[in-house]
Amino acid sequence: MIRRFDKNNYKWEGVDTLVYKQDGSPFKDVTRQVLYDGAYDIPCQFRYFECLPGGYSTLEYHDHTHMVMIQRGKGQLLLGDEVFDVKSGDFIEIPGNTIHQFRANKGDYIGFLCLVNKERDKVKLLSQEQMEKLQNNPQIKAFLESC
Repeated sequence: MIRRFDKNNYKWEGVDTLVYKQDGSPFKDVTRQVLYDGAYDIPCQFRYFECLPGGYSTLEYHDHTHMVMIQRGKGQLLLGDEVFDVKSGDFIEIPGNTIHQFRANKGDYIGFLCLVNKERDKVKLLSQEQMEKLQNNPQIKAFLESC
């Protein structure tokens, strides 16, 4: 099977563009496309997420690992206790139980491909104590206030 990519709108032929999440998690202006939902002997899901300029994914963590490649634009990533500028072509490993969030706060879209195990745990949101600890880091506090 081939799913043709349209570089003008960052969509794949025959793939629905969905709301990022429907579990009540806080996020802004993010869409999701599921490009592969596991088959044969590959029990993984391959997805494309896109944040509009000013948008951001959920600030979260979980037991499972993600592999991410930035496909479009630039922005920032909170990963653990550091903030990184990221751009198209960057490859990112997000280990299990590592707090993370993508932000399109550099005046551009940020679109990323994401590979995860199809059988994975649910997202965990941060507790008030975890948020306070994060915000003790001035770089992270500025990041969280950037959108």
